[in-house]
This record gives sequence, structure tokens and C-alpha cells, in this order.
Amino acid sequence: MTRASLRLRLALAGAIAICLGLALAGWGLMLLFSAHVERRAVGELETHLDQVLGALAQSPDGALTLDNQLADPRFQQPYGGLYWQIETRRGILRSRSLWDWQLPLPALSPTDGLVVLDNFAAPDGRRLLGVERRVVLPPSLGGEGVTLVLAMDRTALSKATRAFGEDLLPYLALLAVALIAAGWLQLSIGLRPLGELARRLTAIRTGDASRLGGNLPREVRPLATDFDALLTERETQMQAARQRAGDLAHGLKTPLQALLGESQRLRQAGQAPIAQSIDQIVDRMREHVDRELTRTRVASRAGAAGSDVTAVIAQVVDVIERTPTGARLDWDISIAEPGKPGPIASPPMQAALDPADLAEALGTLLENAARYAHRRVGISARITPTGAIEIEARDDGPGLPESALTDLLDRGARLDQQSRNTGLGLAICRDITEGAGGSLMLENTHPGLCARLTLPAARPPGQARRPD
Repeated sequence: MTRASLRLRLALAGAIAICLGLALAGWGLMLLFSAHVERRAVGELETHLDQVLGALAQSPDGALTLDNQLADPRFQQPYGGLYWQIETRRGILRSRSLWDWQLPLPALSPTDGLVVLDNFAAPDGRRLLGVERRVVLPPSLGGEGVTLVLAMDRTALSKATRAFGEDLLPYLALLAVALIAAGWLQLSIGLRPLGELARRLTAIRTGDASRLGGNLPREVRPLATDFDALLTERETQMQAARQRAGDLAHGLKTPLQALLGESQRLRQAGQAPIAQSIDQIVDRMREHVDRELTRTRVASRAGAAGSDVTAVIAQVVDVIERTPTGARLDWDISIAEPGKPGPIASPPMQAALDPADLAEALGTLLENAARYAHRRVGISARITPTGAIEIEARDDGPGLPESALTDLLDRGARLDQQSRNTGLGLAICRDITEGAGGSLMLENTHPGLCARLTLPAARPPGQARRPD
């Protein structure tokens, strides 16, 4: 969950909260509706109770009867769901709907008034809602005290509440969808500054900008300010480090030259083995110095350089073809547009690398290819779907041991750490490529070896780096 989208996590949390809130609201509305229906039912029962009282009469033998039947047909239908019952000294009067059972009455209240019977059951187990009232009849009706009970089946109330819930559910679902959509829109608007921040970070990574800059919401602005300050500090540190590395490399050149002079004097003095050993040590130290100078040079030009790949390839091949090693080979050059094979690319491919650095890297690749090729060397360049420039140098020679290819791909591995008879001096080529933000890969093609150089494309002239 920690790797999921922040927008998705917030949207999911909001959707769950909305659904829970609406479910709680729906449950509350159901309770309110049920209470309202129950109050209406109690009012209806009280009205029927008054009608029963108004219809009471006394028969010639002094017994209480109903002068006329109530209008609601449920009182006449057995188990119709609406019942009345009167308890007198002579017995119990009840509606036809009670049929062969009577309402179970709780203990009588000692005072007159309406009592709601909220929780009692009929003999057959069904739940009832009723009202009870104890009254004293007038002398014309015998003047005795009687207890009247009106009750109705709760099934009708439950059906009404259930129907209300079924009618309410689609509206709650529609409201949930609307609220979730509104929440997603709110998230999209609220998180838009983070998207702008990501775009500016991408621009810094690709070299289109050097700072995040301002014009951001108040909540994000401190982050951008601190990040820009960190970039400034790191650039200062990197510049100082590159300067120190360059100074150190240049400072070593004079002692190395002095060592070469000493080795020459030793050779003249007849100490050739010692002089040769010194020369080998000086060569290795000079290689490291040249490498550091190359890294410093490439890093200082990063993001601002550009070179025509087609022109540089032609220049390098032209030079190598004039050498004895290159003159004996067939050279196959293929430059293609993205997705369009052909001999020439138009417009020219522009790599984000200084022409001299690109020529040095390609020269290393092609010199090694020419050294180990039997008859043919092929070089091709194309623009990948991602916009990078891919250059391949292929030969038909013996290739490399698989262990050498694996060691090359390891972090910190250097080709010049292989045995001296491999003929591959690609450490500086790799440094140039990685310094420009590219990569170098080797793979056996059976026969031969393919060296693949991937470089970022230079920005068009109209997309120069924005000032901050």
C-alpha cells in the first residue's frame, strides 16, 4: 500500500468514508421513518379507539355492545391485522378479526389515560402495536370501568419501512457516485501542484531546467525552496570536486613527465629493465589521469553540448579506413530515422555530447572492432522510440568470453582490468558515455561482438535550457 498512488489511496479512503457515511445516514433515515410510521399508526389506533367508544351501546339485558360496526374492513376479516378488544365485568368483547383468540393484556394502569403497548405479541406469535385506555362509562351505559385495547399487526409497518428503504437505496447509491466523483475531482485539483512539481523535477533531470522555481502553492513552496537550495549546494560541491580532480590530474602530469625522463636516463645507463618497468607504471598512471580529465571535461559540458552523429561517424570511419588495420576491411554504415530504415537520417541525429568526446568514444569502439574483425565492420545509428540515440559497432571477429561481458555489466567493473591481450580499452569510452547520461553494452553476436552505445538526444535549438 505504501507504493500505491497517493491519489488512489486518498480516493479509496474518501470512497470508503462516503459509503460508510451514507450507509449510516440511510440507517438513521430508516429509523426515523420507522418511528414516524409508528407514530402515525398510534394516531390511527387512537382514532379507532375513539370510534369504538362512540359506538358503545347497552343492550336490554345490560350488556355492552357496539351499536354499529367500524368502517375499516380489517376489523371484520379474521386475522385481518387490525383488532379491538373491550374488557368488562361481564367478560370480553372483541372484533371479528380476533376470531378465536384474545389480546394478551399487561397489568392495568391504575390511572386513566392512553397507554401505548409497544412490545407485545398475539397468541400466534406475531408482533403487535397497540394502545390501551381505561375509561369509566357514563350512567347511560352502566357507569362501570372498562379497558379498551386497539392493536394492529406490525407486519404492515415493517413492509412500509422496507419499501421506504428500497426506494431510498437507489438515491443513496446515486449520491455516493456523485460524492465520489466530486471527491476525485477535488483530489485532481488539489494534487495538481504535485503534478507540476513532478514535471519540473523531470525538466531538471533532463536538463531543460536547473531549478524548480517559484509560482507554486503556499503549501508546496517551502519544499521547492529547500530543494533548489539543495541543488545549489550540490552543484557547488560537484564543481569544487571536479575542479580538484582536474587540478590533481594536471598536477600529476609534470611528475609523470619527470619519471619518463628518469626512465630514459636509466635506459641510456644500461638499466633497460628498470626503465621499462617505470614506463609501464607511468603508462598506467597516465591512463588514470587521462580518464579523470575526460570525466571532468564531459561533466562540465553535460546538458549543453550537441553533435551530429552522422558527421562524427563519417569522420571517425574515414580516419580508421586510412590505417593499415582499417584499410583491409569492408565498412558498412547504416544511419536510419525512427522506424524508417535507410542510409541517411533527416534531420541529422543530434546527440547530447560534445563532438570531440563522441569522436573519442566512437574511435575506441571502431578501433577495437577493426582490430579483431576478420573481413567486415558494421556501424549503425538510429533513434529509439524513447527518443535516445543508439549506435552499434559490429565485427565478425572471435567475440569475448561470456565472463568478460558479465564483469563489464557489474557496477564498478572496468574493461582495462581484463588481461592485456584482450585488446579492449573501453574504460574512457564508458566514462564518456555515462558522463553524458548514456550507457555502453557489449554482447556476442556469433560471430563477432556488438558494442552498443546509447546516448541522450540533444535538445532542439528552440528548447534551450530555461533560465531560473
